[in-house]
Amino acid sequence: MARQKNKDPEGIKTICRNKRALHDYEILESLECGLVLTGTEVKSLREGSSSLENAYAKVDGGEVWLLGSDIPEYSMGNRMNHKPKRPRKLLLHRREIARFAGKASERGFTLVPLRIYFKNGLAKVELAVARGKQLFDKREAKKKADAQREIKRELSQRRR
Repeated sequence: MARQKNKDPEGIKTICRNKRALHDYEILESLECGLVLTGTEVKSLREGSSSLENAYAKVDGGEVWLLGSDIPEYSMGNRMNHKPKRPRKLLLHRREIARFAGKASERGFTLVPLRIYFKNGLAKVELAVARGKQLFDKREAKKKADAQREIKRELSQRRR
């Protein structure tokens, strides 16, 4: 039986996920936003290489910027290739920026990118307002996940 855990809907191709964010942060709300890219960045993303390991978003002057994301240089690019770790502008409506900026400016909250993907040919970023987890929160989440895994294992063995 094939697993469909990370199956994307029709028209969506996920490039990379920020697995660390799901471990280190409690996700409160997420939002899809566009990503301003140059030509070689798009080609590099289509090759399927990118990283959101230490990435975060910042509201600056009424605009949202993606910082710390790594899109490697395009292998077939020439001297006009892009810089891999440059800041990239995110496209949001003013009201969305105001709402997210208000939440992210509160103490303990931050804007974290969860994944980069192509949706109908356009590059998108899933951005989330998140609160950092404490060590005991991480332990609690791990215990719950282990318990759920055990329950599923027992149920699948009973069915056989």
